[in-house]
Amino acid sequence: MNTAWIKIAFRNLIKNGRRSLITITAISLGYAAVNLFGGFTAYMYAGLQEGAIYGNMKGHLTIFKKGFLEKGQLEPERYLLTATDLEEVQRTVGDLAGIELITPQLTLNGLISNGRVSTIFIARGVEPSALDVFWGHRLLTKTQDYEGEPLRDDDVDAIGVARGLARMIDLSLGSTAVIMTNTVDGQINAMDVRVVQVVNVAASVLEDKILVVPFKLLQRLYDTEGADRVVLLLKDGKETLPLQKTLQDAFTRRGLPLEVKSWQELSPEYRKTKSMFDVVFFFLFVIVFVIVVMSVINTMSMAVFERIREIGTLRSLGLKYRGVLWLFGVESLLLGLFGSALGIVLTVLGCLWVDYRQPLWTPPILSNPIPLRILYVPSFWVGSLVALILLCLVASLLPARRGARLNVVEALGHV
Repeated sequence: MNTAWIKIAFRNLIKNGRRSLITITAISLGYAAVNLFGGFTAYMYAGLQEGAIYGNMKGHLTIFKKGFLEKGQLEPERYLLTATDLEEVQRTVGDLAGIELITPQLTLNGLISNGRVSTIFIARGVEPSALDVFWGHRLLTKTQDYEGEPLRDDDVDAIGVARGLARMIDLSLGSTAVIMTNTVDGQINAMDVRVVQVVNVAASVLEDKILVVPFKLLQRLYDTEGADRVVLLLKDGKETLPLQKTLQDAFTRRGLPLEVKSWQELSPEYRKTKSMFDVVFFFLFVIVFVIVVMSVINTMSMAVFERIREIGTLRSLGLKYRGVLWLFGVESLLLGLFGSALGIVLTVLGCLWVDYRQPLWTPPILSNPIPLRILYVPSFWVGSLVALILLCLVASLLPARRGARLNVVEALGHV
């Protein structure tokens, strides 16, 4: 592009400074709004992912007995991973690189009683040492996990009780309780336990139901040496899908009736929330950029109307149709560049303000406030910049074509 075009376009923008400034401001505000919301949605996606993998202890990959997800509740004894299955899983997974943690888990429903009243519970049996690894990875959704003492692998009668559940049946740190459930054979089993933790549960709908129980304690309660799943935590989350395929192929070759699920497949709330925010962001993007396009069209239309005689003069001196398009296209391009540059400044200032103030908020599905963040997403900024500049160029074509098609004699005589 000839620098003369840029100089002419820049002078024309300065000549109509007020109108240019208003247009640049509109572009910058639209650009900043889109990028700030994009940073917020990136934070939401990352927070949901972190909550699913680490907060809910789903890990990156989970191994089940084939059919467990469909019929495991109806025939638990048939779809549990036996001690032999656990050894086979350990042997298969142990041959792979990139695995940070391999841990069995067991989930049970039952009744918990303080001696006077009882209520239902949902217990997740986790190895306490693995629990520390899961919760230690959280950054975006980090809150106080519990009050009391940490669970220990060698303390098999200590449990953690969700705050809402503890309040419901009047349990506190140091209290004793009885937990009851059916064993794998359908018999009733009960055990005395000590409350050593009052746990802050993220999901509000589970706040009055969750128990965090050492894995060995839940095995004893359920009268089994097995587990209902084995959870894998990877060193690099990007390897989730390749390792899922590798593991599934390995189990198939060995003739093991096991299936491997990714955390996305086990987290419908993540998929639904992401889908919702994708739609919201699409509509916001369309609305903002329609406003920007209309602003540019208005600015360029006024510029063409005011410079009809100038266009006629340039055409009489030999400027071609394409040259007129270039003239106004470069002006629109500069508007887009200046607006986007100012928009980047506003985006960074918005992110810095949020980082400085560190506001807390409570998402609809959570029970406790978490820090609000707007993530820096440079790749998204660049994409928005390119889209905005292209839209500015397209927006300039309609008025520029109208000016370029003017009869030269009529243009020179325009008053």
